[in-house]
Amino acid sequence: MESLNFTLRDVPIEDRPRERMIQHGAEALSNAELLAILLRTGTIAESAVRLAERLLRESGGLRKLADVSTEQLTEIKGIGAAKALQIKAGIELGRRMARSTMNDAVTIRSPQDAAALLMEDMRYLQKEHFVCLFLNTKNHVIGQETLSMGSLNASIVHPREVFRAAIKRSSASIVCAHNHPSGDPTPSPEDIQLTQRLVEAGEIVGIEVLDHLVIGDRRFVSLKELGLM
Repeated sequence: MESLNFTLRDVPIEDRPRERMIQHGAEALSNAELLAILLRTGTIAESAVRLAERLLRESGGLRKLADVSTEQLTEIKGIGAAKALQIKAGIELGRRMARSTMNDAVTIRSPQDAAALLMEDMRYLQKEHFVCLFLNTKNHVIGQETLSMGSLNASIVHPREVFRAAIKRSSASIVCAHNHPSGDPTPSPEDIQLTQRLVEAGEIVGIEVLDHLVIGDRRFVSLKELGLM
């Protein structure tokens, strides 16, 4: 029987992502190679790189991998609980890193400011999420909350839920946002109707709705800038 013992030299260079990262830097590695470093080891049948490549295929790519639950990951052959947690931890660190360049007291001066705060979290979501940013009188963000999670193509939220949360935080104003899983941020008639209802309710309770953003894939639309509120 052929010996199972082998040295690092016996492993093809493409299956040695850590060595490639040391030599060339992280930016030179493919998505599968970076993922393989998180996985650390493969299986008897597959190297860590091959396992990472299959994981990306079966999950639908890097973007969709971010939305796969720990339980779903463990259903993939070769991914146990430990590897699933390593993957989820890496994804969450990436998300936090994307937000870490902002000051703790985030100030919303434009639709771009709000989109920058929300884009990385919302553009990967596979269902519609309705999120509110709660602001004080200086337009500092004092809170953020997901108020609704809808189906693949619809998100239902009632103004009372929005303003109950806003009043609870003593908000002076709010910015609303929701994502379109299709990646196309074009507002629907329902989006426009909901925005108008929110503006009207805000006028009654004395909390201004500054904007409603529709988040797509690396794109967003401001209903304020479109003159729809």
